Amino acid sequence: MKKLLFALLVTPLLAFAAGPVLKLDSAPDKSNDMAALQNGAKVFINYCLNCHSASYMRYNRLTDLGLTEAQIKDNLLFTAEKVGEPMRIAMQRNDAKVWFGAAPPDLTVIARARASEFGSGPDWLYTYLRTFYRDDTRPTGWNNVVFANVGMPHVLWELQGDQVMGADHKLKLVKPGSMKPAEFDAMIGDLVGYLKYMGEPMAELRKQLGVIVLIFLAVFFVFAYALKREYWKDIH
Repeated sequence: MKKLLFALLVTPLLAFAAGPVLKLDSAPDKSNDMAALQNGAKVFINYCLNCHSASYMRYNRLTDLGLTEAQIKDNLLFTAEKVGEPMRIAMQRNDAKVWFGAAPPDLTVIARARASEFGSGPDWLYTYLRTFYRDDTRPTGWNNVVFANVGMPHVLWELQGDQVMGADHKLKLVKPGSMKPAEFDAMIGDLVGYLKYMGEPMAELRKQLGVIVLIFLAVFFVFAYALKREYWKDIH
C-alpha cells in the first residue's frame, strides 16, 4: 500500500520533469538605459494600453525615466486626464470576455509574474512578443511559440511582418513588416525593459542602496574590530 501511494505521488512529478523544456531567448538588459526605457514606455502606451491596463502604475512615475510632466501630458497621457492617475483603460472586463474569451490581464507586474513561473520574466516576454505566427485555425489568425493557442492577436504584426511555422518547426518571415528584424527585436527589448521596470520601479535604487549598506558594514567592521582589539589588549 505504501509503495502504491508513493508511486501515485511521484508519477506526476516524473511526467512533469520529462516534459519539453521551453527555450527562451535572452532579453537585453535595459535597466540603466533611460532612452530605451522611455521608448519602451511609448510603445507600451501606444500598443498595449488599448487592451491591457497597468492599474498599479501612475503616469507620473515616468518622470523617474527622465520625462517631464509636460512631456507625459502632451505625448503619453491617452487614458487619463492627470499625470497622477493610474494607467487604466476604458474597456470593461465583461466586454473583454465577450470579445476575446477572457479579459486581458493587467500588466503592471507581468514580468515578475512570469519570472515566478518560468524563471525569467523578461526572457519569457522577449521571446513571446517575437514569436507570433500565422495560424488559420485560430480565431484571431495568430498563434505563438511559447504560449500555444493564445487568445491575444499579434498587435505588432504591421511592424514585424508575417511569420509562419515551417515544416522544421522554425519560424520564417514570409512578409516583411515596416521594421527590419533587428529593429523590431530592439524595440521589443525596449518594451520588455519597461515592463520589467514597471513591476518594480525602485529596483535599481534598491540595488544601489544595498551596495552602499554593504560598503558601510565593511568599513564599520574594520573600526569595530580595531576597537575590540584595543579594548581587550590588556586582558589578553
